[in-house]
Amino acid sequence: QVQLVESGGGLVQPGGSLRLSCAASGIIFRLYIMDWYRQAPGKQRELVASITSGGSTNYADSVKGRFTISRDNGKNMVSLQMNSLKPEDTAVYYCNAHNIGNPRGWWGQGTQVTVSS
Repeated sequence: QVQLVESGGGLVQPGGSLRLSCAASGIIFRLYIMDWYRQAPGKQRELVASITSGGSTNYADSVKGRFTISRDNGKNMVSLQMNSLKPEDTAVYYCNAHNIGNPRGWWGQGTQVTVSS
């Protein structure tokens, strides 16, 4: 049974930081591309950051320079360090694991991030 479990969300003031984590089980983690998505109320889910099995990364323009994605293949975990948070970063954040054999992949349940003073 595949499980992706996100943690680390919460309420933070503008300019603050949060670190999200996603723990994966039931998959050969190192074979998967890991993504962080987010979905704000009334908006479509959008890709925030992605990291390949080899550690290559990509970011949405809106978070470049502020967010950092990383992975630990030994611990089956992917993280998203979020700095200089803005109110527009408020959303539910989801992790996704996918590869060529399973392009839709698996999703976690999401973790809420709220940036507000």
